[in-house]
Amino acid sequence: MIEIEKFKAGHLEQNSGYTYFVPNYINDNWTWKTPIINQLLERAAIKLGELNSFSRLVPNIDLFIQLHVTKEAVVSSRIEGTQTKMDEALMPISEVQPEKRNDWQEVNNYIKAINNAITDLGKLPISSRLIKATHKTLLDNVRGEHKMPGEYRTSQNWIGGNSLADAKFIPPQQQLVNDLMGDLEKFLNNDQLNVPALIKIAIAHYQFETIHPFLDGNGRMGRLLITLFLVKEKCLNQPLLYLSTYFEKNKNLYYDNLSNVRLKNDMLQWIKYFLVGIEQTASQAVETLSEIIKYKEEIENNIRSTYGKRSTSAILLLHELFKNPFTNINNATEVCNLTYKAANDLVKSLCKDGYLVEITGQNRNRMYVFEDYLKLFTKTED
Repeated sequence: MIEIEKFKAGHLEQNSGYTYFVPNYINDNWTWKTPIINQLLERAAIKLGELNSFSRLVPNIDLFIQLHVTKEAVVSSRIEGTQTKMDEALMPISEVQPEKRNDWQEVNNYIKAINNAITDLGKLPISSRLIKATHKTLLDNVRGEHKMPGEYRTSQNWIGGNSLADAKFIPPQQQLVNDLMGDLEKFLNNDQLNVPALIKIAIAHYQFETIHPFLDGNGRMGRLLITLFLVKEKCLNQPLLYLSTYFEKNKNLYYDNLSNVRLKNDMLQWIKYFLVGIEQTASQAVETLSEIIKYKEEIENNIRSTYGKRSTSAILLLHELFKNPFTNINNATEVCNLTYKAANDLVKSLCKDGYLVEITGQNRNRMYVFEDYLKLFTKTED
């Protein structure tokens, strides 16, 4: 039994020339005496329940999931230094400026990694196998591709600084990683423990970041683990909740709260911070979904009343735009099963009515964006 208030995070060990941190195992029952944890836990659970209810009531919820995933990919990658914005991430790579294509690739790897991992959850537990496979997708053909994608590290890494000599934090030595990750895996899948899911994943996220099991991509993988666990535990029916925006809002606070568990054994503060993040992020997700549903109904009603026979094709194209708000005439031709001319006329009408905006300024190979919809997702981005 581990009491949060008396938790000992681990200890330091010496190696030749540097000192590294060895976290204590976490696969145990956790208790606490601080009443505010119960209050924060209840508030976070209520907001998550609200988001779940909302997602069940929304028709065609799958239309909107992809943009939630894309936003998470953009923000989580941005914490690690990429410069891609959401609109760029959704464009085909051919439309992205050459100097930004590496960042675009990182973000799109993240999108693929989330989607694959959510699918794999149907047949795999949250395990080293799933974590490694997801990590391999994250680092495919981008920065870090030579840093053992999909494999736990076999050398020492560090956080901050240019070398082990001036590092801000040095995680456990490589020979300890498999056992520590084994303990983390058991903790995540141990149904005998009487630990609420939100407390469990708060602790697990801290532990993952402390073990830092990969040579690169630990931050993105650790944040992704939160959503995977919540879906696996059925706290989320759909992958609609991501904490990266909350963490990014004040990156120093995020890192300080993680560090203070290791430096001061302050797991209590980390858990409080994490639960507030769940509550705030779930509230924001509900608000965004509410605005989207209202917007979708307004547009569909307008189109049905003004587009006549073309309304079916226009709504078909709109549904595709809810998944990805960028299109061109060839795409519209395919989605709506129209001739090129009919698709071109339809897109022109949607531009004239302000639903689509042409973004290339070219006469050929034009691209169009469903601008107002994209703004619903990016209004909190900058």
